[in-house]
Formats: sequence, structure tokens, C-alpha cells
Amino acid sequence: MIARPLLEACTVKNKLIASADPERLETWARYSNGLCRDCHATCCTLPVEVRIDDLIRLGLVDEFERDEPAKQVAKRLSREGVIEHFNQKREIFTLTRLANGDCLYLDRQTRLCTVYAKRPDTCRNHPHVGPRPGYCAYQRKSER
Repeated sequence: MIARPLLEACTVKNKLIASADPERLETWARYSNGLCRDCHATCCTLPVEVRIDDLIRLGLVDEFERDEPAKQVAKRLSREGVIEHFNQKREIFTLTRLANGDCLYLDRQTRLCTVYAKRPDTCRNHPHVGPRPGYCAYQRKSER
């Protein structure tokens, strides 16, 4: 049994989909345009770090809350189950992932982002930022 939570798998239509493993970056594929079209959204199993602007864009925080202490906002969002971690020094929130490792905004059936137009900057800039810039945890749809 593998204990690392990022190695958990999820079941979609009885097919096994492996989560991204940032500890095995050598298995990642060099990113190229169009690669996402044939992927199972494996990147959406990585932790998503967001800032207050992302939370406002997602509609989780009101604009007036920008001036409140970030720790207070983090407590509220943690109680609501939206964030799983808050780095007070850097004021970075980490979105909650489901038990199978998926981002809470990833549709379990289609494997598409449900907030794509409002997605966080981390997601907008992937794979140019992340554990291995220029590479992604690509998993072909036909490999499921």
C-alpha cells in the first residue's frame, strides 16, 4: 500500500486515473500545445495555491474582504471546506482537494474544470509554473 496521498487514484466510470506525483517529475511530459485536449486533467490533482485576487475572482471572497486580515479570511474559508491550508507569512491559500486528490472544482465525470473562466492564476499559468516548469503530469485519456 502506498501511503502518499498524491498517489491516490480516483475512479471515473470504473476506470482508474492516477494522481500527479510531484516526487517523480522525471515521469512528466514536456508540454506542447494541444496536449491538454487528450489528457485526464492529471494536473488538477496537484495542490492549487491561490491568493486573495483568485478568491475574489472565484466569488469566494468579496472585494471588501481584501482589507481584512488574510488569516481571518482563511479561517472562514477553512470552516466552509474551501481551503485546506493557509501560509500566513506569504498569504497563500491552498484549495481543498477531494479525498481522491482531485481539485474541488474538477468535474468527476467530464474531468473538466467547472470554474475555467474564473480559474486561479496558478491554473492559468500551468505548466509554465509549478513543480517542473514546461512539463506536465500528462496522462493520455486512452491510458485509463
